[in-house]
Amino acid sequence: MVRPATPLGPIGLILPTFAQDTVPAWAEPSGGPGGGAVSEITSVCRRAEELGAGALWTCDHLFWHGPCLECMVVLSIAATATDRALLGTCVIQLPLRQAPVVAKQAASLQALTGGRVVLGVGVGSHVGEYEQAGAAFHTRGSELDAGIKELRRSWHSGAGTTAGDLEAGGPARYRQLPAPAPVPVWVGGSSEAALRRAATLADGWMPLFLSAAEYRAALERLAKEVDRVGREAGEVTPSIVLFVSIDDDAGVGRRRGTGWMSSLYGIPAKAFDHHLVAGTAAEVADVVTTYRDAGAEHVAVYITADEPLEQFERLTTALSAAGVPTRG
Repeated sequence: MVRPATPLGPIGLILPTFAQDTVPAWAEPSGGPGGGAVSEITSVCRRAEELGAGALWTCDHLFWHGPCLECMVVLSIAATATDRALLGTCVIQLPLRQAPVVAKQAASLQALTGGRVVLGVGVGSHVGEYEQAGAAFHTRGSELDAGIKELRRSWHSGAGTTAGDLEAGGPARYRQLPAPAPVPVWVGGSSEAALRRAATLADGWMPLFLSAAEYRAALERLAKEVDRVGREAGEVTPSIVLFVSIDDDAGVGRRRGTGWMSSLYGIPAKAFDHHLVAGTAAEVADVVTTYRDAGAEHVAVYITADEPLEQFERLTTALSAAGVPTRG
C-alpha cells in the first residue's frame, strides 16, 4: 500500500474550478481581463489550509458545458500556495489522456512538493466528452485498468538511478526521471466495478453519492474483495466525497445547493435531493462524523458555491467544537 508522505487529515476541500453563479476572472472570454485570477486561487488554497484542510482536490473535465480549469494546472498553483495540505485529483479521467503524460505530471508535482500528491483516477460518464477527446467510451474501464498499470510502469522506469544509459537504447536509456517518491493512486466512482478496481489496483477508494449506510456496506464489500485478491486488510484507504450546502435555514441551503448542482451537471435540481448534505454547520458536521464513523478516513467536501471558504470555515469550526480535529 502506498500512503501519502504527510498525514491525510480528516477533512479536505474540493477547489472551486467550475464556476456556476459568477463569471470569475479566469472564465472571461479570450481577450477579456484576467488579472488577479492566479492570486484568487492562491488565496483560496492558502486560506483553506489555514482553516484545516488536510487535502486540496481538483475535479476534471476536458470538455464541458461551462468554464472549468484543468486539474493538474490548478494543483500546481495550490502547491506554491501551501506547505502541508495534500494535493489530489478528484478524479482525473485517465482514459482521456496518455497515461505516461499524467505519470510525468504527477511525478513532477511529487518531486516539487516533497511527496504531497495523491492521484485520483476514474472513467467519467459523459459520452460527448469522450467523443470530443477522440477517446473510446465503451472500453473506458479496461483503458483505466491498463492506464493505472502504465502509471506505475512509468514511475518505476527510473527507479534506482539518476540517469539513463546513454550508450544503450530502449528502456535502459529512456526513463522518467527523477523517479518520484511513491504516488498513491486512488480510484473514484461508486459502482461495483470501481470498488473492485480499487481493491485490485489502487491505494485508495473515493466514491460519491452514497448514503452513510450505503457507504458502510460498500466498505464491507471492499474489505472482502481486498481479501479475495490476496491483499492485506487496510491496504486501500477509504474516503468519500460529500456535496455540502451550509445555511442556518436548511431549506434555503438545500434549494441553493441543489440549484448549483443542477447548473453544474445540467440535470434537474430534484435529482440531487438525496445527494446533498444541507443544513447548519453543526448539522453538516454531524453528517461528516457519521461518515467517519462508517469508516471514512478522509472526507472531501464539495461546497456547492463558487466561493466556498465561508462555508468551509463554518464547517471546520463546527467539527472542532464536536471534537473532530481538522488536521492530520
